[in-house]
Amino acid sequence: MSAQHQEHPDHAAEHGLDTHHHEHADHGSFKSYMTGFILSIILTAIPFWLVMGKVFDKANTTGLVILAFAAVQVVVHMVYFLHMNTKSEGGWSMLALIFTFVMVVIMFSGSLWVMYHLNHNMMPGMMPESALDPGKVRALL
Repeated sequence: MSAQHQEHPDHAAEHGLDTHHHEHADHGSFKSYMTGFILSIILTAIPFWLVMGKVFDKANTTGLVILAFAAVQVVVHMVYFLHMNTKSEGGWSMLALIFTFVMVVIMFSGSLWVMYHLNHNMMPGMMPESALDPGKVRALL
């Protein structure tokens, strides 16, 4: 700006101009981005090693550990790259995050419930033997 258009804060207050600065969320520094980047690499490399090295005997245990690492990595991304905290945008971003978490839990648990019941009710081995008898199928035709 040119010197003619710059106003001193006292001069702006005399003319009734708003001199309040709105607080914005911190956009991070090089150090915070590098911290997030290194944590992301570590949180990706460890689950990769767990799977490739077959560290756990049970696949279920490996899956749960990987899910835990994934949850931690989501938090790292939100804090270090998206700069989400309770102070940013008056707490609305945190409220949106909580809403998103609740919706994901509902969708995940509902999907598991549907898949479990489909598996239980639709497996061929679960049908009575008489329903699988080819002679009865030919008699019906």
